[in-house]
Amino acid sequence: MKYARSAAILVSAVFAASTVSVAAQTWSPQKNVEIVVPNPPGGSNDKTARSLERILITNKLLPVSLSIQNKSGGGGSIAYTYVQQRNADPHYLVVAGPAILTNHIVGSSTLRHSDLTAVASLFDDYTVFAVAANSNLKTGKDLIERLRKDPKSVTIGFSPLLGSHNHIAAGVLMKTIGGNARDLKVVAFKGSSDAVTTLLGGHIDLVTTAAGNVAPHVAAGRMRVLGITSAKRFPGAFAEVPTWKEQGADFTFGAWRSIFAPKGLTPQQLAYWEGVLRKSTEAAEWKEELEKNIWSDVFTASAQFTKDLEQDYASMKAVLVDLGLAK
Repeated sequence: MKYARSAAILVSAVFAASTVSVAAQTWSPQKNVEIVVPNPPGGSNDKTARSLERILITNKLLPVSLSIQNKSGGGGSIAYTYVQQRNADPHYLVVAGPAILTNHIVGSSTLRHSDLTAVASLFDDYTVFAVAANSNLKTGKDLIERLRKDPKSVTIGFSPLLGSHNHIAAGVLMKTIGGNARDLKVVAFKGSSDAVTTLLGGHIDLVTTAAGNVAPHVAAGRMRVLGITSAKRFPGAFAEVPTWKEQGADFTFGAWRSIFAPKGLTPQQLAYWEGVLRKSTEAAEWKEELEKNIWSDVFTASAQFTKDLEQDYASMKAVLVDLGLAK
């Protein structure tokens, strides 16, 4: 019986794979494909789009032209709404991070993630806590001590809005060390590059952002990273940076980067984009992007990603309630 069941599963799996392959082949883009970025140039979402663009073009994975549109504003809501309004048109894609969840949770947008089609999550992008090179905060333990003593003495910058995942990361740290997340002194910026520029100008004390956004400044000696939200240390230039768990704050927090499309895609159209994105993330050039930007290689296809989004929504809402930004 066990063998018969295994054989049946194998046949079923082969049939399913063949079906998806045939389905994907029955549709392909017929006009220019537009990838929309919900932030200004320079941040993680923009880097994701530019990396995809290079790989799609270099490897000739699309039969049509491709363009990128940066539509920043509203913490990403302008871009998400723009794509939502292209109902059933598979020629529009948008890069998305957790802001597509948090915007709705805090009430800055009525658009839910379920108002779009979750095509795939491409990778995980962990948050770093970084300071200027001349900061008197030398380690993560220094930051913890300062936050416990006087949380208002540390001005923390991030993007794109209050309640964004980079704000949540700071809130989780505060909660983990026994503090009140609402006591944090925070400033939201339109883009991560704006937050970093303000930090380097001496106007704020700390930024919470993606590792790739500070990597060039760390390499040039202009910034230092106090702690990372991943479960283990990053490789390369960040190898000496301890995790928060190593410094007495036992938590992890990753932000996925993903691709959404309008609602109303046919199964064939969704299968096509899943296939193209998977091929992109298997390219040698993509592996180079992962290493350069300190991205974690986790590809999650539509069905599972859609389930994960519901869990993430609930988890993030709990933290945002603690921050006083949701009910």
